Order: sequence, then structure tokens, then C-alpha cells
Amino acid sequence: MLPRLALSLQFALDAHAAEHRAALPRSKVARWIRHALERDAQITVRIVDEEEGRALNRDYRHKDYATNVLTFDYGDEEPLSADLVLCAPVVAREAREQGRTLQAHYAHLIVHGSLHAQGWDHETSAADATAMEARETQVLARLGFDDPYA
Repeated sequence: MLPRLALSLQFALDAHAAEHRAALPRSKVARWIRHALERDAQITVRIVDEEEGRALNRDYRHKDYATNVLTFDYGDEEPLSADLVLCAPVVAREAREQGRTLQAHYAHLIVHGSLHAQGWDHETSAADATAMEARETQVLARLGFDDPYA
């Protein structure tokens, strides 16, 4: 049985909001997250513009550019509590560059962010990166998506 999920899905976009909303039906976003979870969770997924994405990355990671996904987890209490912030223009650009659908790239990044929220980290060592990529690939395959690293 999959873990329970309380999901808040937010769109803070003006430009191209319809395209991103269409790629992110609530039921699919919940399914993607639940398949990546190892325990019950309360997660907010916020889709933002480049300005907000850049400000958050600058303020919290001290990197002055918009990145595809930021994960904010709020401790080890039950249930897991986290925010995933995805920068729509960056996600769309990466999807085009990789020749993937917008929905497939969002699914990958939401699974990726959900794993980060549970303590997975690809920046600590090569072994951790390999393990996290393998877990992402496994989850995405169960969801019907191709290996994003192939």
C-alpha cells in the first residue's frame, strides 16, 4: 500500500500557466509523489516563475539563478512535511533541450524533489548520486516513464 499524502498544488504563474496546469493534473502529481514516498506526507508543490525561483535559490542556497526544483523539508516528524518549488520556465526549457514532454520532465523532478525531502542526496558523494538516480529511475519506470538518465 502506498503512503498517504496531503497535497497542496499551487500555480504562481502569469505566462503560460495553462500549459503547466495541463501538464500537472492534481491526481497525477499525487500519484508521482506517493510512488516516491516511503512514509505518509504533507507536501506542497508550487509552480513558480523565473523571478520567484531565482529569489528562492539565491536566498536559501546562495546561488543567483533559477533552478528546476528546490526542496524544503521540515524535519523528521511524522508525517513528513515538505515544499517542492518548481520553476516553470526552467522546467520547460530543460524538457525541450532533453527532447522530453513537459509532463515527463515534471514527473522526474517531482519524484527527485520528493526523494530529497526524505533525505536522499546526490550532492554528498558519487555513490549517493548513483543510488538516488537508481531510485528515481525505478519509481519513474513503475509510473510508465522512461529512464531520465538514459
